[in-house]
Amino acid sequence: MSDLSSQQQQPGRAAHLGGGWTGLKDEGRRMKRKEKNRVAAQKSRKRQTQRADQLHQACELLEQRNRKLKREVDSLSEEQNFLSEALRAHEPFCPIMHCSFTPSSLQPDAAARSV
Repeated sequence: MSDLSSQQQQPGRAAHLGGGWTGLKDEGRRMKRKEKNRVAAQKSRKRQTQRADQLHQACELLEQRNRKLKREVDSLSEEQNFLSEALRAHEPFCPIMHCSFTPSSLQPDAAARSV
């Protein structure tokens, strides 16, 4: 093969070898660009990893809060059931439930006025 045909097959290499100072400047620019791109990609991957870590931590906190709230709901439901049962047990013996008082007569102000 002649020099001309090898230069046509590999234009970048031929320009670098035969271009002298211009080829070195181009190669230097290309290397700088590659390095800048590599650093930018590393930073991007690091930011992405940090964001994923933050989301994971937030998810963990929310799951803990959710478990705590579910326990609280269960506790309050048990308390409501206990109090409802106590009220049902009390109703047959409650004199207020079986008397003919009007709601206003149960208030302290109304009782004081009627005396």
